[in-house]
Amino acid sequence: MTERSVAPRVRGTTAMPQERLRVLLVEDDEGDAFLVRELLDEAEAPFDLSMATSLSEASTKIQGVQCVLLDLGLPDAEGIDGLRRFLSVAGGAAVCVLTGRSDEHLGVAAVAEGAQDYLVKGQVDGVLLTRALRYAVERKRADENAQRLREVELRQAESARLERGLLPQPLMQTTEVAVHTFYRSGRAMGLLGGDFFDVVQVGDDRLHVIVGDVCGHGVDEAALGVELRVAWRALVLAGVPDEAILSSLEQVLMSERRAREIFATVASVVVDLAGNRATVRLAGHPPPVLLGEGRAVPVTARPGIVLGVRPKPAPVSEVEFPGADWSLLMYTDGLIEGHTGAGSERLDVDGLCKLLGEPLAAEVPLAALPAWLVGRAEQANGGPLADDVAMLLISRGKGR
Repeated sequence: MTERSVAPRVRGTTAMPQERLRVLLVEDDEGDAFLVRELLDEAEAPFDLSMATSLSEASTKIQGVQCVLLDLGLPDAEGIDGLRRFLSVAGGAAVCVLTGRSDEHLGVAAVAEGAQDYLVKGQVDGVLLTRALRYAVERKRADENAQRLREVELRQAESARLERGLLPQPLMQTTEVAVHTFYRSGRAMGLLGGDFFDVVQVGDDRLHVIVGDVCGHGVDEAALGVELRVAWRALVLAGVPDEAILSSLEQVLMSERRAREIFATVASVVVDLAGNRATVRLAGHPPPVLLGEGRAVPVTARPGIVLGVRPKPAPVSEVEFPGADWSLLMYTDGLIEGHTGAGSERLDVDGLCKLLGEPLAAEVPLAALPAWLVGRAEQANGGPLADDVAMLLISRGKGR
């Protein structure tokens, strides 16, 4: 800010009503404090002015204040160090510092430290003082808005990085099956939760598939979901026996989680394309739904407990696919936890199968079926689903 020139004292002219601001003057010199009050009175400034003579007193009066006029020479705070101490307690209040003529360099340094403006004592009139305080408030608000925008952009960038870890491209070469994926966040601003999925082909005719859900919603849960997904892929590619993969994944969960109460649910399927069958393991997760021969039925699989509570191998269930045309839908519980009307009844697995059995569902292309299911679930819920939804649809032949 450049030095303000002396100007005749004039009373403010009539203008449109402005926001009334609460201003705190922190000044231990009675003469300077009197002058500030006189300048604001002459300018008929729409301010409510309160006083403090020390930094400690000002700290008790900052609540609800929109702008602070701060002297840099106080009994308990001197110069830039005093400003730094005050900025730590100023919260959302704008700060405009007062300097003497011989200390104008402090004003420049104060702005660099975080003050919104500086004024040289004896070189402003009421109109300029009023304008400086109001501009300081607007500048503070603009800075806070810019900071919030930067935080949103950073969260979105972080979300994009996590998404690449949670929702990878299937690692497969076969053309015998098609894989369609879907994800929708249930969180504000579209950020990710802890839902993840993956598909890895091993050999010519075996597909390893997983869908999982880390409890909770937040960056920590998403990061843990990425770790579990990457660990699972590494275990599969390393040739770890099928029966040991989920136990190893549970060890990763228990060593990496931020709190003991964090757990994860998982549905793991190994598809044997040559035998047209699959092995299913459930750890607290809803069962996949099998589509074939014009029907949609949940896979009959023994349920296991969630990962991270009481380590125990997930039970194994065998599934025979019906003929050469089938689809297997794997999903997280966000899809089935929505309500189905005014009562407390939820969609659940049976309701999902009913949706898939509707005549209209048969007309939906397989690639669009997951998005269609979410739309129908939201329609039944009377609004957006509250939780994240992740889906994998694996289809062979026509898949119906």
